[in-house]
Amino acid sequence: MFPEGFPIVSLVLWLPALGALLLLLVPRASAERARQVALAVALLTFLVSLALPLGFRPEVPVAGEAPAMQFVESVSWLPLWGVSYTVGIDGVSLWLVMLTTFLLPIVVLSTWGSVQNEVRNFQILTLLLTTAMLGVFVAQDLLLFYIFWEFTLIPMTFLIGIWGGANRVYAARKFFIYTFAGSVLMLLAIIGLYVLNREAGRAAGMADYPGTLNFIQLVADMRGGRFTLDTLTERLLFGAFFLAFAVKVPLWPLHTWLPDAHVEAPTAGSVILAGILLKLGTYGMIRHCLTLFPQASAWAAPAIAVLAVIGIVYGALVAYAQSDMKKLVAYSSVSHMGFIVLGIFALNTEGVSGAIVQSINHGISTGALFLIVGVLYERRHTRELSEYGGLWKVMPVYAGITLLVALSSAGLPGLNGFVGEFTIMQGAFLAPGLGWPFLAFAVLGVVLAAIYLLKFYRALFMGEVSNPANQALPDLNRRELLGLAALCVPIVVIGIYPWFLFGPMQQSVADVVNNLASAVAGR
Repeated sequence: MFPEGFPIVSLVLWLPALGALLLLLVPRASAERARQVALAVALLTFLVSLALPLGFRPEVPVAGEAPAMQFVESVSWLPLWGVSYTVGIDGVSLWLVMLTTFLLPIVVLSTWGSVQNEVRNFQILTLLLTTAMLGVFVAQDLLLFYIFWEFTLIPMTFLIGIWGGANRVYAARKFFIYTFAGSVLMLLAIIGLYVLNREAGRAAGMADYPGTLNFIQLVADMRGGRFTLDTLTERLLFGAFFLAFAVKVPLWPLHTWLPDAHVEAPTAGSVILAGILLKLGTYGMIRHCLTLFPQASAWAAPAIAVLAVIGIVYGALVAYAQSDMKKLVAYSSVSHMGFIVLGIFALNTEGVSGAIVQSINHGISTGALFLIVGVLYERRHTRELSEYGGLWKVMPVYAGITLLVALSSAGLPGLNGFVGEFTIMQGAFLAPGLGWPFLAFAVLGVVLAAIYLLKFYRALFMGEVSNPANQALPDLNRRELLGLAALCVPIVVIGIYPWFLFGPMQQSVADVVNNLASAVAGR
C-alpha cells in the first residue's frame, strides 16, 4: 500500500493534529462545516491506519536482546540528553492504535446531536486528543511517551469542563488533579532512569556517554547486562510508573475520579474516555512495568491482583446499585478494567494476551453503551432508569442493538467479551500464586455483570410504556444507526474469529513473558 520506508506511523499519528489546524480555517460559526471537516479527517486517519495491520508481519520472530518493533522511525531530537523522536509498533500496540482510529469517526458522528455550542473548538480538541493518545501507543522514547501522555490531560479536561453537565468544572478539576499527580511520579522515575543509565555508561568507560531514554535501547541494555538496577531501585521506579498507570486505568481504590468524569462528560467525551483513554494505563503496565522492571513486577503481582479482583467485584456491585444509566456504565468500567489488570499481572501468555484483547473489547462494547445512553439522553434529557420502560415497542431497532451490546459486555459466548474474559481467567488460574481464589472472584464478576446489565435492559425495554413522554420516541436515525452498527461488526467478528486479534500479538507477548520469566529465574 505504501513504499518500503514510508513514515506511515508518523502519518497516522499527525493526521488528526493536521486536521485540527485545518479546522482553524473554518469559520467559528459554521458548525456543520466543522463537523464535516472533522469527520473527513477522522475517516482519512482510519483508512490510512489500515496500512498498519495489512503490512504488519506477525511471523517476525523476536531476535536478539531488543523488542522487535515494526515501522520504526527514528530521528535524533535532543542528542545532548540521548532523546530521539522514535516511533513504531509491535503486537502489543497494533490493535490499540487501530481501536483509536476506528472509534474516532464514530465519536465525530455522535457530536451531530450532542454538541451544539462551540462545535469547531470541540472538534479541534477531539482531534488533538486523538494525536496525543496515538502518540502514547507508538512512542518508543520515554520522554516522547511522557509528553504525549501528559498532553492527553489538556484536551480531555476542556472537553469535560466546557461541554459537560452541571458539575462539569468539579469533574474536570478532579480528573486533572488525579491524573496529573500520577504523571508527576512517572516523570521523576523517567529522570531517575535516565540518570542511572548515563552513569552506568560512563562507569563502563564511555566518558562522553549522554545516556538514553530510547525504550528499545534501554531494554536491550538491560537484557544484555550493560545496565542493571538493584532490587530497591527497581521497585521504587516500578512503583512510580505503576501508580501513574493505575490512576489512569483506574484501579481500585484510585477510581473515584472516573464516575464523576463520565457522568459530566458529553457523550463523545465518555466514548473517548472509556474506549481509549483508560487503555493508556493498561498499555503502560505491559509496555513499561513488565518490560523495564520484570523482577519488581513479579514481586508486586500478588498484591496488584488482589486490588484487581476487589475492583472487579466492587465495580459490579456498585454498578447494580445505580439508577443513573451513565453511572451504571461508568462503574461497570471499573469492574472490567479490573479484569484487564488481573490478566496483565498473571504474568503469563494467556493473561497478557487476554488483557490486550479485552482492552479492545471493552473499548468497543463500553463505547457503544455510552452511545446508547446518549441516544436516550438526547431525546428525553434524563438518564434515570425509572423514567423508562417498554421501549422495545417504541424503538425496536435501538432495543435490538442494545441487547447485542449488553450481552457482549456481559461476556456471552460467541461475542467479543467472552473471548477476553475467558483468556484472562485461564491466565489467572495458571499463574503461580493466584489460582482458584482469584479465578472464583473473576467468575463472580462475570455473574454480577450479567445481573446489572440485565437489570439495565429490563428497566429500559421490558414491560409497558407507562410514561407518556416515551410513547412517541423516534427510533435510531441514520447517523445513530451507522455509528452503532459499525461497533456491532467487531463485536460479532471478534467473538466468532478471535485469532484475528490474537495472531499478530503472539510474538510480542511471548517476548514480554519470556523476558519476565528469565529475569525472575536469574535473580
